[in-house]
Amino acid sequence: MRIPVNTASHRYEVIIGSNILHTAFDSFDAMLKKADKLIVFTDENVWNAQGDYFKKHFPYSFEVFIMPSGEACKSFENYQNAHTFLIEKDCTRKSFLFAFGGGAVGDLTGFAAATFMRGIPFIQIPTTILAHDSAVGGKTAINHPLGKNLVGAFYQPEAVIYDTMFLQSLSKREVRSGMAEVIKHALISNENWLMQLMASPSITNIESGQLALHLKAGIEVKANIVAQDETEQSVRKYLNFGHTYGHALEAAAGYGGLAHGEAVMIGMVYALLLSERYGQISREFTRAFLSFAYKNGYPFHEVLKYSFETLQQFLLKDKKAEYGELKFVLLNKIGEPFVQPIELSECREVDIEYRSLLMEVCK
Repeated sequence: MRIPVNTASHRYEVIIGSNILHTAFDSFDAMLKKADKLIVFTDENVWNAQGDYFKKHFPYSFEVFIMPSGEACKSFENYQNAHTFLIEKDCTRKSFLFAFGGGAVGDLTGFAAATFMRGIPFIQIPTTILAHDSAVGGKTAINHPLGKNLVGAFYQPEAVIYDTMFLQSLSKREVRSGMAEVIKHALISNENWLMQLMASPSITNIESGQLALHLKAGIEVKANIVAQDETEQSVRKYLNFGHTYGHALEAAAGYGGLAHGEAVMIGMVYALLLSERYGQISREFTRAFLSFAYKNGYPFHEVLKYSFETLQQFLLKDKKAEYGELKFVLLNKIGEPFVQPIELSECREVDIEYRSLLMEVCK
């Protein structure tokens, strides 16, 4: 399957299939043969689990830079180490990077590509479900101790090669985390698709062919939005549904303490509570969605570990905030997102409401 991504700055394709790593590079053979260096950025967990398959099916000579796994990959220290590696390997503007891993590897590699000698090309090779979202659209970043993804750039890849064979080695937690972004795409785009996902006996045990179709649908939602708004001036903000409260909780937990998708799922329920106030979302639906997510193992108890006072310092650093005003992506109805300014006092009210609802539903 091939999905076109057409942005103002660049056009490329997302190629999805099983065991496609070798053949997918046929389309880029002329481009890659012109490169003076091919450098693969990956992390220690991915390389240990998938390195043999990669070496067997990647049809070119390459050098590999192995980074720490998880959010540690997106530290200033690792970002500097990445540039040091490229300089020591005598890389130039004719060199080519590959992001082989999950979302953190993709974010770091993309930002390194955007900034090394003011920009060199790269290809995303995602290995997780979560990365079906992060690998597409050109957002690249590293973390700052005071906030997630605060240092970065919009920089599009030359392609995304999504070999679903890599997904077979994911843990149940990694699948659950990734599926949160799939569910997010359904919430902001298509009620029928969302109902199909919510009717699944288990979102961590979806048949591989059906999972590939869900991933394709999610990528198409994102590609359509990114084509309209590459640099998040308008509709691209809709992709942040659940992320404002989710990022605050993720930051409070310490990056890596809570999986990104887990935090996003928790944040989406908070956004649904706000949507009851400003849209047509019913409490009946919010409760049903919370029950569905809880039964699928999302750790809603994490909310109770942190006071609102702890979370608010991170809410106020959200990238969507403007002139000191918080802005949340909400839903008028399923498939109809919009951006709504919210006062901090109302955020506090809804946080209290949320904690009460968790005590009722998550028993």
